[in-house]
Amino acid sequence: MFVEDKILIGGDVYLLPKMANRHGLIAGATGTGKTITLKTLAESFSDMGVPVFLADMKGDISGLSKVGEMNDNVAKRVEGIDSFKLKSYPVEFWDLFGEKGLPVRVTLSEMGPVLLSKILNLTEAQSGVLNIVFRVADEESLLIIDIKDLKSMINYVVEHKDVYEPKYGSIAAKSANTILRNLITLEDQGGNDFFGEPALDLNDFIRVDDSGCGVINILDAQKLSLSPEIYSSFLLWMLSSLYEQLPEVGDAEKPKFVFFFDEAHLIFDDMGPEFLKKIEQITRLIRSKGVGLYFISQSPADIPDEILGQLGNRIQHALRAYTPKDQKAVKVAAETFRANPDFDTADVISNLGIGEALVSVLDDQGVPGIVQKVNIIAPQSYIGPVDDNVRSELINLSEFKDKYLEAIDNESAYEMLANKINQNQNMESEVPTTPPQAEAPQEQPQAEQAPETQQEPLTVGGFDLGSILGGGKPSGKKTKKTAQQKAIEKAATTAANTMAREVTKGIMRGLFGQMK
Repeated sequence: MFVEDKILIGGDVYLLPKMANRHGLIAGATGTGKTITLKTLAESFSDMGVPVFLADMKGDISGLSKVGEMNDNVAKRVEGIDSFKLKSYPVEFWDLFGEKGLPVRVTLSEMGPVLLSKILNLTEAQSGVLNIVFRVADEESLLIIDIKDLKSMINYVVEHKDVYEPKYGSIAAKSANTILRNLITLEDQGGNDFFGEPALDLNDFIRVDDSGCGVINILDAQKLSLSPEIYSSFLLWMLSSLYEQLPEVGDAEKPKFVFFFDEAHLIFDDMGPEFLKKIEQITRLIRSKGVGLYFISQSPADIPDEILGQLGNRIQHALRAYTPKDQKAVKVAAETFRANPDFDTADVISNLGIGEALVSVLDDQGVPGIVQKVNIIAPQSYIGPVDDNVRSELINLSEFKDKYLEAIDNESAYEMLANKINQNQNMESEVPTTPPQAEAPQEQPQAEQAPETQQEPLTVGGFDLGSILGGGKPSGKKTKKTAQQKAIEKAATTAANTMAREVTKGIMRGLFGQMK
């Protein structure tokens, strides 16, 4: 709850807005109250005027869009807080599959080969081939927007590997075939819905409503959780894109955007050291761009030490120590706090009730506070999921409905390569079977020439290439091309390709290989 320009977490523990982008952790066993804590923090950031993104793994966070209801449990948790008021919050629903929210799409060029290799579970050799495919696409201005584009590019590069191998190294057909097979699996998991256009503009996540409250962007992840590689890669794409795109703001008085990673262990499972190093770098630097990251998982042990050490604000719900592994997790959780002399932290963690938590936040000097045991304050919005009809109504009222609802299939690598094949086939079919002099038309007197038909001048970049090359009007015959027309079209193609190459030279790829 946002009160007196601070976030009340529970008891007398407040999170200062200035320290909110120093990142945080919400941990605890299933059913101990992590979701309620997540909701109360999201509400507070919204009231502060800070937009939020979070994933709804179970469908019950959608209640943020509905006014809360008073009951005995809520009344008990807000007793003595006069400013507490039941209310709803501005919510935007999103869904990678377009079923319970506006569709979220990303082009494969934006995703990049590094994250795509993670989704496809590729080996190092297979990832190398995928990188070559993306490099060729970049240099030849062939946008890889969706899966059919990538399939076409892979086949194209393999078929012309004698051209590309001297420059890029070995292109193994076996690795290419493995990538193609894995793409079929990705399609079965909904990849055709996710990869495409119109692509998500992350600026549409970072906004406030008319009253100044930050919009809470809820990604429905109930179905997505069954495809953990897509889920984790999408979140990492978002994280890296925010890092690449947002300007530096330094130590701001409050965050510009807050990003909650639910089921954080899915992000770090089986992650290689190089990948982890990049995430560590982003986590360390992104706070200077005004972004606060909050990881939600069952145990602090789910978060690598390199990341855990950067999470200054911590909320620990109960952990049960039934097995030696559980006891180790409790010990790890206790060691992440600054000890309180009034109690044994490890013992308290094992005996917390539902809604209770151990909390430590940074003070105004950035120093972790002594851990405190508190009852997490109740959310002001509805506890539980909203009705599907309410969700649908809110989706239909969204200002982004027309922008994202319908998929668009723009010309990209698939169409451009198909056109290239057709042009080559047409050129082969036009090879003359008789000597050129036999086809050369006899020059007719000026008076006997057929009337000319009007055609649009051939232009590139707004310039009439016919005039530039000194040519006159084109012939009235549409079935045959004069030598002059062919020269003009060749010049146009060369000019267009040159311009495209110049544009492509400006393409850069960020830490995860996504297009900048």
